[in-house]
Amino acid sequence: MNKTVLDLWVGFFVAIGLVAMGFLALKVGNLSAMESGETYLLQAKFDNIGALKVRAPVKSAGVVVGRVSEIKFDAENYVAVVSLQMDKRYQFPRDTFATINTQGLLGEQYVGFDVGGDPEVMKPGEMIRKTQSAVVLEKLISQFLFNKASEGPANP
Repeated sequence: MNKTVLDLWVGFFVAIGLVAMGFLALKVGNLSAMESGETYLLQAKFDNIGALKVRAPVKSAGVVVGRVSEIKFDAENYVAVVSLQMDKRYQFPRDTFATINTQGLLGEQYVGFDVGGDPEVMKPGEMIRKTQSAVVLEKLISQFLFNKASEGPANP
């Protein structure tokens, strides 16, 4: 093979590698195009959202049913207001419980829906009434250490 053909093949494989890296970056960053289906908005208030981010998944029974679209701070009540873009195919009862969970021990955080039994479903723009804030690992550890320190030295 002459040098020109070899350079052409190297350039071809480098281009394929760059396209593959771009694809992986979009997948890992959750930046790939969201399903083009119709959505509706729900909102939830949390005392602590931990490390929840915009575009984090909303899951029910382990299935992604929506995404976090916006996170704001309510300065009047000192809580975080999380806006959720839900897939229109999925309707949830009014007594659905929204929790902030973590995938694995150190994974990303997501909003989980525990479905209730109310026959009436939530309407677009409605506020989810029942929420549970994120469990912050650092807070739990510091509380444990504080409790142990306040017990004093153990008697032999």
